[in-house]
Amino acid sequence: MRLPRYLLSRLGFKLFAVILVVNVATSALLFVGVSRSLDQGFIDYLETTQANRARQLAEALGEEWRRRGDWQWLRETHRAWYRLVRQQLLAGREDPRGLEPPLGNARDFVLNDAQGLPVIGLERRHDEEEAPELVWLPIESDGEKVGSLGYRRPESLMARMDRVFLERQQRNLSIIVASLVVASLLLAGGLSWWLGRRTGGMALATRRLTEGDYSMRLTERGHDELSRLAHDFNVLAATLEANRQARSRWVADIAHELRTPLAVLHGEIEAMQDGIRPLNETSLHSLAQEVAQLERLVADLRLLAQSDAGALEASLAPLDLSEALATRLEEARGWLEDRGLTLETHIQGPAPIRGDMQRLRQLWNNLLDNSCAYTEAPGHLRVTLSHDAERVRVTWEDSAPEVPAAALPRLTERLYRVEGSRNRASGGSGLGLAIAKALVTTHGGRMHASPSPLGGLCWTLEFPRLLEDTR
Repeated sequence: MRLPRYLLSRLGFKLFAVILVVNVATSALLFVGVSRSLDQGFIDYLETTQANRARQLAEALGEEWRRRGDWQWLRETHRAWYRLVRQQLLAGREDPRGLEPPLGNARDFVLNDAQGLPVIGLERRHDEEEAPELVWLPIESDGEKVGSLGYRRPESLMARMDRVFLERQQRNLSIIVASLVVASLLLAGGLSWWLGRRTGGMALATRRLTEGDYSMRLTERGHDELSRLAHDFNVLAATLEANRQARSRWVADIAHELRTPLAVLHGEIEAMQDGIRPLNETSLHSLAQEVAQLERLVADLRLLAQSDAGALEASLAPLDLSEALATRLEEARGWLEDRGLTLETHIQGPAPIRGDMQRLRQLWNNLLDNSCAYTEAPGHLRVTLSHDAERVRVTWEDSAPEVPAAALPRLTERLYRVEGSRNRASGGSGLGLAIAKALVTTHGGRMHASPSPLGGLCWTLEFPRLLEDTR
Protein backbone atom coordinates (compact mmCIF):
# COMPACT_ATOMS: atom_id res chain seq x y z
CA MET A 1 0.00 0.00 0.00
CA ARG A 2 1.55 3.31 -1.12
CA LEU A 3 0.69 6.37 0.96
CA PRO A 4 0.28 9.93 -0.37
CA ARG A 5 3.42 12.00 0.12
CA TYR A 6 1.51 14.95 1.60
CA LEU A 7 -0.07 12.72 4.24
CA LEU A 8 3.30 11.49 5.47
CA SER A 9 4.97 14.91 5.26
CA ARG A 10 2.27 16.75 7.19
CA LEU A 11 1.95 14.28 10.05
CA GLY A 12 5.67 13.48 10.07
CA PHE A 13 6.58 17.18 10.23
CA LYS A 14 4.25 17.75 13.19
CA LEU A 15 5.68 14.80 15.06
CA PHE A 16 9.21 15.86 14.20
CA ALA A 17 8.59 19.43 15.38
CA VAL A 18 6.93 18.39 18.63
CA ILE A 19 9.62 15.87 19.57
CA LEU A 20 12.44 18.23 18.59
CA VAL A 21 11.01 21.21 20.49
CA VAL A 22 10.46 19.12 23.61
CA ASN A 23 14.00 17.73 23.53
CA VAL A 24 15.64 21.08 22.77
CA ALA A 25 13.63 22.80 25.51
CA THR A 26 14.59 20.06 27.94
CA SER A 27 18.27 20.40 26.98
CA ALA A 28 18.14 24.19 27.34
CA LEU A 29 16.52 23.98 30.76
CA LEU A 30 19.10 21.40 31.76
CA PHE A 31 21.93 23.68 30.60
CA VAL A 32 20.55 26.74 32.41
CA GLY A 33 19.80 24.80 35.58
CA VAL A 34 23.16 23.08 35.74
CA SER A 35 25.03 26.30 34.90
CA ARG A 36 23.28 28.27 37.63
CA SER A 37 23.74 25.46 40.09
CA LEU A 38 27.40 25.21 39.12
CA ASP A 39 27.95 28.98 39.48
CA GLN A 40 26.26 29.21 42.84
CA GLY A 41 27.89 26.04 44.13
CA PHE A 42 31.29 27.22 43.02
CA ILE A 43 30.84 30.59 44.74
CA ASP A 44 29.80 28.86 47.95
CA TYR A 45 32.84 26.64 47.67
CA LEU A 46 35.10 29.67 47.15
CA GLU A 47 33.62 31.53 50.10
CA THR A 48 34.18 28.61 52.45
CA THR A 49 37.66 27.86 51.14
CA GLN A 50 38.79 31.49 51.13
CA ALA A 51 37.49 32.07 54.67
CA ASN A 52 39.31 28.98 55.96
CA ARG A 53 42.56 29.99 54.31
CA ALA A 54 42.26 33.54 55.55
CA ARG A 55 41.84 32.31 59.15
CA GLN A 56 44.81 29.99 58.67
CA LEU A 57 46.91 32.88 57.36
CA ALA A 58 45.76 35.18 60.21
CA GLU A 59 46.84 32.60 62.79
CA ALA A 60 50.24 32.26 61.10
CA LEU A 61 50.68 36.07 61.08
CA GLY A 62 49.85 36.13 64.80
CA GLU A 63 52.58 33.58 65.44
CA GLU A 64 55.05 35.64 63.41
CA TRP A 65 54.17 38.77 65.43
CA ARG A 66 54.75 36.89 68.68
CA ARG A 67 58.15 35.76 67.43
CA ARG A 68 59.28 39.06 65.78
CA GLY A 69 57.32 41.71 67.72
CA ASP A 70 56.48 43.95 64.74
CA TRP A 71 55.63 44.07 61.00
CA GLN A 72 58.80 45.77 59.89
CA TRP A 73 60.20 42.63 58.34
CA LEU A 74 57.29 42.59 55.92
CA ARG A 75 57.71 46.27 55.06
CA GLU A 76 61.33 45.71 54.23
CA THR A 77 60.86 42.81 51.84
CA HIS A 78 57.77 41.80 49.98
CA ARG A 79 59.27 38.46 49.11
CA ALA A 80 58.86 37.29 52.71
CA TRP A 81 55.14 38.14 52.43
CA TYR A 82 54.69 36.09 49.28
CA ARG A 83 56.65 33.20 50.76
CA LEU A 84 54.58 33.22 53.97
CA VAL A 85 51.27 33.35 52.12
CA ARG A 86 52.37 30.64 49.76
CA GLN A 87 53.50 28.34 52.57
CA GLN A 88 50.29 28.80 54.56
CA LEU A 89 47.91 28.35 51.62
CA LEU A 90 49.67 25.23 50.45
CA ALA A 91 49.96 24.05 54.07
CA GLY A 92 53.08 22.01 53.39
CA ARG A 93 51.78 20.62 50.10
CA GLU A 94 53.84 22.80 47.80
CA ASP A 95 53.47 22.06 44.11
CA PRO A 96 56.82 20.76 42.74
CA ARG A 97 56.13 22.63 39.53
CA GLY A 98 56.27 25.93 41.45
CA LEU A 99 52.70 26.95 40.56
CA GLU A 100 50.61 29.19 42.74
CA PRO A 101 47.61 27.86 44.65
CA PRO A 102 44.55 27.68 42.37
CA LEU A 103 42.41 29.63 44.86
CA GLY A 104 44.00 32.73 46.35
CA ASN A 105 47.57 34.06 46.39
CA ALA A 106 49.52 36.93 48.03
CA ARG A 107 47.89 39.53 45.78
CA ASP A 108 44.45 38.61 47.13
CA PHE A 109 45.31 39.55 50.74
CA VAL A 110 45.98 42.89 52.52
CA LEU A 111 47.71 43.31 55.90
CA ASN A 112 47.13 46.33 58.17
CA ASP A 113 48.71 47.02 61.52
CA ALA A 114 46.85 47.53 64.80
CA GLN A 115 46.19 51.20 63.95
CA GLY A 116 44.74 50.25 60.55
CA LEU A 117 47.70 51.51 58.59
CA PRO A 118 48.70 49.42 55.60
CA VAL A 119 51.62 47.08 55.98
CA ILE A 120 51.60 45.27 52.68
CA GLY A 121 49.26 44.54 49.80
CA LEU A 122 47.85 47.98 49.12
CA GLU A 123 50.32 48.62 46.33
CA ARG A 124 48.20 46.18 44.32
CA ARG A 125 44.93 47.93 45.14
CA HIS A 126 45.21 51.70 44.95
CA ASP A 127 41.64 52.19 43.65
CA GLU A 128 39.10 52.80 46.37
CA GLU A 129 36.36 50.91 44.55
CA GLU A 130 37.86 47.57 45.55
CA ALA A 131 37.85 48.36 49.27
CA PRO A 132 34.21 47.23 49.83
CA GLU A 133 35.15 43.86 48.35
CA LEU A 134 37.53 43.08 51.22
CA VAL A 135 36.60 40.96 54.20
CA TRP A 136 38.62 41.69 57.36
CA LEU A 137 39.81 39.30 60.04
CA PRO A 138 41.58 40.38 63.26
CA ILE A 139 45.15 39.18 63.89
CA GLU A 140 45.77 38.48 67.59
CA SER A 141 48.84 37.59 69.63
CA ASP A 142 48.42 36.58 73.26
CA GLY A 143 44.87 37.94 73.22
CA GLU A 144 45.89 41.36 71.86
CA LYS A 145 44.96 42.66 68.44
CA VAL A 146 48.13 43.35 66.51
CA GLY A 147 46.70 43.84 63.06
CA SER A 148 44.01 42.85 60.59
CA LEU A 149 44.00 40.72 57.47
CA GLY A 150 41.78 41.57 54.52
CA TYR A 151 40.94 39.27 51.65
CA ARG A 152 38.86 39.70 48.56
CA ARG A 153 35.39 38.21 48.28
CA PRO A 154 35.08 35.18 45.97
CA GLU A 155 32.93 37.20 43.55
CA SER A 156 35.89 39.41 42.78
CA LEU A 157 37.91 36.31 41.87
CA MET A 158 35.31 34.96 39.47
CA ALA A 159 36.86 36.55 36.40
CA ARG A 160 40.01 34.56 36.89
CA MET A 161 38.23 31.45 38.17
CA ASP A 162 35.90 31.43 35.19
CA ARG A 163 38.90 31.08 32.96
CA VAL A 164 40.34 28.39 35.17
CA PHE A 165 37.27 26.31 36.01
CA LEU A 166 33.82 27.58 35.11
CA GLU A 167 34.44 28.16 31.45
CA ARG A 168 35.90 24.70 31.15
CA GLN A 169 32.90 23.11 32.87
CA GLN A 170 30.38 25.09 30.86
CA ARG A 171 32.22 24.21 27.67
CA ASN A 172 31.94 20.55 28.56
CA LEU A 173 28.27 21.04 29.40
CA SER A 174 27.73 22.80 26.08
CA ILE A 175 29.23 19.85 24.27
CA ILE A 176 26.89 17.51 26.15
CA VAL A 177 23.83 19.67 25.34
CA ALA A 178 24.85 19.91 21.68
CA SER A 179 25.17 16.14 21.58
CA LEU A 180 21.69 15.85 23.09
CA VAL A 181 20.29 18.19 20.43
CA VAL A 182 21.87 16.12 17.66
CA ALA A 183 20.54 12.94 19.23
CA SER A 184 17.13 14.62 19.49
CA LEU A 185 17.24 15.43 15.78
CA LEU A 186 17.94 11.82 14.93
CA LEU A 187 15.36 10.51 17.39
CA ALA A 188 12.69 12.97 16.29
CA GLY A 189 13.33 12.24 12.62
CA GLY A 190 13.26 8.45 13.02
CA LEU A 191 10.31 8.38 15.39
CA SER A 192 8.24 10.84 13.34
CA TRP A 193 8.93 8.86 10.16
CA TRP A 194 7.95 5.58 11.87
CA LEU A 195 4.80 6.92 13.54
CA GLY A 196 3.87 9.00 10.51
CA ARG A 197 4.09 5.98 8.24
CA ARG A 198 1.95 3.76 10.47
CA THR A 199 -0.68 6.35 11.39
CA GLY A 200 -0.70 7.63 7.81
CA GLY A 201 -1.51 4.12 6.60
CA MET A 202 -4.35 3.88 9.09
CA ALA A 203 -5.71 7.27 8.01
CA LEU A 204 -5.66 6.26 4.35
CA ALA A 205 -7.26 2.90 5.09
CA THR A 206 -9.98 4.56 7.17
CA ARG A 207 -10.74 7.02 4.40
CA ARG A 208 -11.01 4.24 1.84
CA LEU A 209 -13.21 2.32 4.25
CA THR A 210 -15.60 5.28 4.50
CA GLU A 211 -15.69 5.35 0.70
CA GLY A 212 -16.96 1.78 0.63
CA ASP A 213 -13.73 -0.12 -0.07
CA TYR A 214 -14.06 -2.87 2.55
CA SER A 215 -11.19 -4.90 1.09
CA MET A 216 -8.62 -2.68 2.82
CA ARG A 217 -6.40 -4.47 5.34
CA LEU A 218 -3.57 -3.16 7.50
CA THR A 219 -0.36 -5.02 8.20
CA GLU A 220 -0.24 -6.19 11.80
CA ARG A 221 3.33 -5.85 13.09
CA GLY A 222 4.47 -6.11 16.69
CA HIS A 223 2.41 -6.26 19.86
CA ASP A 224 1.91 -2.58 20.69
CA GLU A 225 -1.24 -0.45 20.72
CA LEU A 226 -0.88 0.43 17.04
CA SER A 227 -0.74 -3.25 16.15
CA ARG A 228 -3.90 -3.93 18.18
CA LEU A 229 -5.55 -0.96 16.50
CA ALA A 230 -4.61 -2.40 13.10
CA HIS A 231 -6.08 -5.76 14.15
CA ASP A 232 -9.33 -4.11 15.27
CA PHE A 233 -9.47 -2.19 12.00
CA ASN A 234 -9.07 -5.41 9.99
CA VAL A 235 -11.83 -7.08 12.02
CA LEU A 236 -14.09 -4.08 11.41
CA ALA A 237 -13.36 -4.10 7.68
CA ALA A 238 -14.02 -7.85 7.46
CA THR A 239 -17.28 -7.44 9.38
CA LEU A 240 -18.44 -4.61 7.14
CA GLU A 241 -17.51 -6.59 4.04
CA ALA A 242 -19.41 -9.64 5.32
CA ASN A 243 -22.42 -7.47 6.18
CA ARG A 244 -22.44 -5.95 2.72
CA GLN A 245 -22.27 -9.37 1.11
CA ALA A 246 -25.03 -10.63 3.41
CA ARG A 247 -27.15 -7.59 2.57
CA SER A 248 -26.64 -8.20 -1.12
CA ARG A 249 -27.61 -11.85 -0.74
CA TRP A 250 -30.53 -10.79 1.43
CA VAL A 251 -31.90 -8.43 -1.20
CA ALA A 252 -31.35 -10.99 -3.97
CA ASP A 253 -33.03 -13.78 -1.97
CA ILE A 254 -36.01 -11.58 -1.09
CA ALA A 255 -36.42 -10.66 -4.74
CA HIS A 256 -36.31 -14.37 -5.61
CA GLU A 257 -38.85 -15.26 -2.92
CA LEU A 258 -41.21 -12.53 -4.07
CA ARG A 259 -40.75 -13.36 -7.73
CA THR A 260 -42.08 -16.92 -7.41
CA PRO A 261 -45.59 -16.16 -6.04
CA LEU A 262 -45.86 -13.05 -8.19
CA ALA A 263 -44.99 -15.04 -11.29
CA VAL A 264 -47.62 -17.64 -10.37
CA LEU A 265 -50.23 -14.92 -9.79
CA HIS A 266 -49.33 -13.20 -13.04
CA GLY A 267 -49.53 -16.47 -14.99
CA GLU A 268 -52.87 -17.51 -13.53
CA ILE A 269 -54.39 -14.07 -14.06
CA GLU A 270 -53.21 -14.03 -17.69
CA ALA A 271 -54.61 -17.54 -18.17
CA MET A 272 -58.01 -16.39 -16.88
CA GLN A 273 -57.88 -13.24 -19.01
CA ASP A 274 -57.10 -15.31 -22.11
CA GLY A 275 -59.87 -17.78 -21.29
CA ILE A 276 -57.46 -20.68 -20.79
CA ARG A 277 -58.60 -21.09 -17.19
CA PRO A 278 -62.13 -20.42 -16.05
CA LEU A 279 -62.78 -17.74 -13.40
CA ASN A 280 -64.32 -20.02 -10.79
CA GLU A 281 -63.92 -20.86 -7.12
CA THR A 282 -60.97 -23.18 -7.72
CA SER A 283 -59.00 -20.51 -9.60
CA LEU A 284 -59.76 -17.89 -6.96
CA HIS A 285 -58.66 -20.30 -4.21
CA SER A 286 -55.33 -20.81 -5.98
CA LEU A 287 -54.87 -17.05 -6.24
CA ALA A 288 -55.73 -16.65 -2.55
CA GLN A 289 -53.06 -19.20 -1.59
CA GLU A 290 -50.36 -17.28 -3.44
CA VAL A 291 -51.51 -14.03 -1.87
CA ALA A 292 -51.45 -15.67 1.58
CA GLN A 293 -47.89 -16.85 0.94
CA LEU A 294 -46.90 -13.30 0.04
CA GLU A 295 -48.55 -12.02 3.21
CA ARG A 296 -46.66 -14.53 5.33
CA LEU A 297 -43.38 -13.57 3.68
CA VAL A 298 -44.01 -9.86 4.23
CA ALA A 299 -45.00 -10.50 7.86
CA ASP A 300 -41.84 -12.52 8.43
CA LEU A 301 -39.69 -9.78 6.91
CA ARG A 302 -41.38 -7.17 9.07
CA LEU A 303 -40.78 -9.23 12.21
CA LEU A 304 -37.08 -9.63 11.39
CA ALA A 305 -36.76 -5.91 10.66
CA GLN A 306 -38.30 -5.14 14.05
CA SER A 307 -35.87 -7.56 15.70
CA ASP A 308 -32.89 -5.88 14.02
CA ALA A 309 -34.09 -2.48 15.21
CA GLY A 310 -34.69 -3.76 18.74
CA ALA A 311 -38.37 -2.94 18.38
CA LEU A 312 -39.87 -6.43 18.30
CA GLU A 313 -43.12 -6.21 20.21
CA ALA A 314 -43.29 -8.66 23.11
CA SER A 315 -45.30 -8.27 26.30
CA LEU A 316 -43.11 -10.15 28.75
CA ALA A 317 -44.85 -11.38 31.89
CA PRO A 318 -44.30 -14.26 34.34
CA LEU A 319 -45.53 -17.59 32.90
CA ASP A 320 -44.84 -21.31 33.09
CA LEU A 321 -42.83 -22.32 30.03
CA SER A 322 -43.47 -26.04 30.63
CA GLU A 323 -47.22 -25.51 30.51
CA ALA A 324 -47.05 -23.34 27.37
CA LEU A 325 -44.86 -25.88 25.57
CA ALA A 326 -46.87 -28.95 26.63
CA THR A 327 -50.14 -27.35 25.54
CA ARG A 328 -48.87 -26.49 22.05
CA LEU A 329 -47.29 -29.95 21.54
CA GLU A 330 -50.48 -31.74 22.53
CA GLU A 331 -52.40 -29.62 20.05
CA ALA A 332 -49.92 -30.58 17.30
CA ARG A 333 -49.71 -34.31 18.13
CA GLY A 334 -52.43 -35.38 15.74
CA TRP A 335 -51.12 -33.14 12.99
CA LEU A 336 -47.64 -34.62 13.39
CA GLU A 337 -48.98 -38.18 13.26
CA ASP A 338 -50.77 -37.38 10.02
CA ARG A 339 -47.38 -36.41 8.57
CA GLY A 340 -45.74 -39.60 9.78
CA LEU A 341 -43.94 -38.18 12.83
CA THR A 342 -44.08 -39.71 16.32
CA LEU A 343 -43.99 -37.17 19.14
CA GLU A 344 -42.14 -37.94 22.38
CA THR A 345 -42.13 -35.39 25.23
CA HIS A 346 -40.23 -35.17 28.52
CA ILE A 347 -41.33 -31.93 30.15
CA GLN A 348 -40.26 -31.13 33.70
CA GLY A 349 -42.31 -28.43 35.36
CA PRO A 350 -42.87 -25.91 36.60
CA ALA A 351 -40.41 -23.70 34.66
CA PRO A 352 -41.15 -20.03 35.39
CA ILE A 353 -39.78 -17.42 32.97
CA ARG A 354 -40.73 -13.95 31.74
CA GLY A 355 -42.27 -14.43 28.32
CA ASP A 356 -44.96 -13.52 25.82
CA MET A 357 -47.44 -16.36 25.26
CA GLN A 358 -48.20 -15.30 21.68
CA ARG A 359 -44.52 -15.00 20.71
CA LEU A 360 -43.72 -18.35 22.34
CA ARG A 361 -46.52 -19.99 20.39
CA GLN A 362 -45.05 -18.49 17.23
CA LEU A 363 -41.67 -19.97 18.22
CA TRP A 364 -43.11 -23.49 18.70
CA ASN A 365 -44.97 -23.21 15.38
CA ASN A 366 -41.78 -22.34 13.50
CA LEU A 367 -39.89 -25.26 15.04
CA LEU A 368 -42.80 -27.63 14.29
CA ASP A 369 -42.96 -26.40 10.69
CA ASN A 370 -39.22 -26.92 10.30
CA SER A 371 -39.35 -30.48 11.67
CA CYS A 372 -42.33 -31.39 9.51
CA ALA A 373 -40.78 -29.88 6.39
CA TYR A 374 -37.38 -31.57 6.66
CA THR A 375 -37.90 -34.83 8.57
CA GLU A 376 -38.49 -37.91 6.47
CA ALA A 377 -41.53 -40.06 7.30
CA PRO A 378 -41.78 -42.20 9.23
CA GLY A 379 -39.84 -40.01 11.63
CA HIS A 380 -39.47 -39.16 15.28
CA LEU A 381 -39.61 -35.86 17.20
CA ARG A 382 -38.47 -35.69 20.82
CA VAL A 383 -38.93 -32.56 22.94
CA THR A 384 -37.35 -32.31 26.39
CA LEU A 385 -37.65 -29.50 28.95
CA SER A 386 -35.37 -29.36 31.98
CA HIS A 387 -34.26 -26.62 34.30
CA ASP A 388 -31.86 -25.73 37.08
CA ALA A 389 -31.57 -22.80 39.44
CA GLU A 390 -30.72 -20.30 36.68
CA ARG A 391 -31.74 -21.65 33.27
CA VAL A 392 -34.66 -23.39 31.57
CA ARG A 393 -33.49 -25.62 28.72
CA VAL A 394 -35.61 -26.93 25.84
CA THR A 395 -34.11 -29.65 23.61
CA TRP A 396 -35.82 -30.17 20.24
CA GLU A 397 -34.57 -33.31 18.39
CA ASP A 398 -35.78 -34.88 15.18
CA SER A 399 -34.74 -37.88 13.11
CA ALA A 400 -33.00 -38.19 9.73
CA PRO A 401 -31.86 -36.70 7.48
CA GLU A 402 -28.90 -35.12 9.24
CA VAL A 403 -27.39 -31.68 8.64
CA PRO A 404 -23.72 -31.31 7.65
CA ALA A 405 -21.60 -29.99 10.51
CA ALA A 406 -20.39 -27.06 8.41
CA ALA A 407 -23.98 -25.90 7.85
CA LEU A 408 -25.04 -25.93 11.54
CA PRO A 409 -23.85 -22.37 12.39
CA ARG A 410 -25.66 -20.96 9.35
CA LEU A 411 -29.10 -22.48 9.87
CA THR A 412 -30.46 -19.32 11.49
CA GLU A 413 -29.23 -17.09 8.67
CA ARG A 414 -32.04 -15.52 6.73
CA LEU A 415 -33.09 -17.34 3.60
CA TYR A 416 -30.37 -19.95 4.12
CA ARG A 417 -31.21 -23.51 3.13
CA VAL A 418 -29.08 -26.61 3.34
CA GLU A 419 -28.47 -28.17 -0.05
CA GLY A 420 -29.16 -31.88 -0.20
CA SER A 421 -31.58 -34.03 1.69
CA ARG A 422 -32.87 -31.19 3.89
CA ASN A 423 -33.49 -28.73 1.08
CA ARG A 424 -36.79 -26.93 0.76
CA ALA A 425 -39.46 -29.52 0.08
CA SER A 426 -42.48 -27.65 1.35
CA GLY A 427 -42.06 -24.24 -0.21
CA GLY A 428 -40.89 -22.50 2.97
CA SER A 429 -39.37 -19.04 2.75
CA GLY A 430 -36.19 -19.89 4.66
CA LEU A 431 -37.00 -17.36 7.39
CA GLY A 432 -38.55 -19.62 10.01
CA LEU A 433 -35.38 -20.44 11.93
CA ALA A 434 -34.13 -16.85 11.73
CA ILE A 435 -37.43 -15.75 13.24
CA ALA A 436 -37.18 -18.46 15.90
CA LYS A 437 -33.77 -17.21 16.94
CA ALA A 438 -35.06 -13.61 17.07
CA LEU A 439 -37.93 -14.71 19.30
CA VAL A 440 -35.60 -16.59 21.63
CA THR A 441 -33.29 -13.55 21.81
CA THR A 442 -36.27 -11.33 22.63
CA HIS A 443 -36.89 -13.53 25.69
CA GLY A 444 -33.24 -13.14 26.77
CA GLY A 445 -32.32 -16.66 25.70
CA ARG A 446 -29.92 -18.46 23.38
CA MET A 447 -30.46 -20.95 20.57
CA HIS A 448 -27.93 -23.18 18.86
CA ALA A 449 -27.92 -26.27 16.65
CA SER A 450 -26.10 -29.58 16.98
CA PRO A 451 -26.41 -33.13 15.57
CA SER A 452 -29.32 -35.12 16.99
CA PRO A 453 -28.88 -38.58 18.54
CA LEU A 454 -31.97 -39.52 16.52
CA GLY A 455 -30.04 -38.92 13.29
CA GLY A 456 -31.35 -35.48 12.40
CA LEU A 457 -31.07 -32.02 13.93
CA CYS A 458 -31.06 -30.96 17.60
CA TRP A 459 -32.01 -27.46 18.71
CA THR A 460 -31.11 -26.34 22.24
CA LEU A 461 -32.99 -23.34 23.59
CA GLU A 462 -32.02 -21.76 26.92
CA PHE A 463 -34.10 -19.17 28.78
CA PRO A 464 -33.27 -17.35 32.02
CA ARG A 465 -35.35 -18.81 34.82
CA LEU A 466 -37.56 -16.52 36.87
CA LEU A 467 -36.95 -16.85 40.60
CA GLU A 468 -39.97 -17.82 42.64
CA ASP A 469 -39.89 -14.72 44.87
CA THR A 470 -39.98 -12.36 41.85
CA ARG A 471 -43.06 -13.78 40.26
